[in-house]
Amino acid sequence: MTATYVIGAVGFFLGFYRLGSTGAAAAVTPVALLSVGLVGVVSMVRHAVFHRSDAARMGWDLGRRNNFQIEVGFANLGIGAAAIASVLFEWGTTTQAALTLVYAIYFLQVAVLVVVDRTDGRVDVARLVAMLLQAGFLGFFALAALHAVRARPF
Repeated sequence: MTATYVIGAVGFFLGFYRLGSTGAAAAVTPVALLSVGLVGVVSMVRHAVFHRSDAARMGWDLGRRNNFQIEVGFANLGIGAAAIASVLFEWGTTTQAALTLVYAIYFLQVAVLVVVDRTDGRVDVARLVAMLLQAGFLGFFALAALHAVRARPF
């Protein structure tokens, strides 16, 4: 989980750096590559390959394989791989921003589940804040890039 947070933070840092120097359209590239792409790949490994330890970390250990968790891992991989491809194959700002927005919506859903899925009646505030920050930063970069592309003259 720590690797996920570090990689995502580096992507956001580079995004904010580029935002100030080259604008929103360029800022979404490191976010798409790192905070969506690489985070998605690492999340797949965490959820699907190391599913037992990840389940225990989240309090979901069923004592057996949880296919839903593996499914979530592959969803992360799908979004992450597409985001990496969008940067490497230069599919453009709109594609990078759209994939970043997809991941923002995904993390917003995770935040809602953190609030709803309480077994002991308490909300995991640290996890909720992390998911809301992730969704917020991703959404910010996605919408800023989409706005910048839309504002460009033809």
